[in-house]
Amino acid sequence: MRYRQLGATGIRVSEIGFGAWGIGGNAKGAVAYGPADEDESRKALLQAVEVGVNFFDTSDFYGFGHSEAVLGRALRPVRSKVAIATKVGFLNAAGDQDFSPSHIERSLDASLRRLQTDYVDLYQLHSPPRELLKSNSEIVKTLERLQAAGRIKAFGLSLRAPDDGLVAVRELGFNCLQVNFNLLDQRAIGNGLFDLCSKRNVGVIVRTPLVFGFLTGHYSATDDFDPSDHRRRWSPEQLERWATAHHLFVALIDAKNGEKPSQFALRFCLSFDSVSTVIPGMLKAEHVIENAGASDLGPLSQPACGRIAEIYREHGFLVN
Repeated sequence: MRYRQLGATGIRVSEIGFGAWGIGGNAKGAVAYGPADEDESRKALLQAVEVGVNFFDTSDFYGFGHSEAVLGRALRPVRSKVAIATKVGFLNAAGDQDFSPSHIERSLDASLRRLQTDYVDLYQLHSPPRELLKSNSEIVKTLERLQAAGRIKAFGLSLRAPDDGLVAVRELGFNCLQVNFNLLDQRAIGNGLFDLCSKRNVGVIVRTPLVFGFLTGHYSATDDFDPSDHRRRWSPEQLERWATAHHLFVALIDAKNGEKPSQFALRFCLSFDSVSTVIPGMLKAEHVIENAGASDLGPLSQPACGRIAEIYREHGFLVN
């Protein structure tokens, strides 16, 4: 496992992190990837530590706290060796949000209890409207107070969309962002966000690197997903486009030497110096082993990245 700096936060993170939305399961009516088995989740988390993963990303919204609780129970014995990131902002499945100072502080208290720790390494605002951040300076001031008190080591912003990151860095001074980026969604390159983050030493956490699992080649648009699996909520046209897209990259994958489609997709994300860590969702130990292997293989070659850029320009992967 290779490691990178998370921008100017002072946190050193594994190139492959652990996205913990899935292990929240459908607890309390939550929507993720269907039910999650806590024993399997614990095995996956411990396997991650074993192979060198030291960055774990969750939210109080994932399983309405269940993901944090599972992380807390599994990682408590190795707490000093790992960096835990969580998020605040969402209130319910309807998408209601609260970023008031009082809610941020109460939510952090609850997250710390579930995580069985007295600090989090990175506390992120969970997809706030950028106009709210621009108009209410108390939000960032609250995070700064929590940081000064030692209850969070750093704070950041989990973006709704890549364009929000430009405002977050240029106007609001955030030095850590979480953003969608993958073979099928390269907006963070096209809008200049990656270049900006490199120039300003802003940490970048890449989420959805496998496009909800579709870039592994293991799922089709017609799979019978659990009712609590968010993939049931996308249109058939969108699912079809995601499910068939991995075929476009087959010729670039070094299958003869054992490279998996998932590893190829993760290596693409890690081919950009602006990226600090990539956080695929992982539910089982075998997922961890496969995904962690992408770091060992290193970044893709410039010709490969050039061909990927061509494929991206030639196709539309998002259904309007």
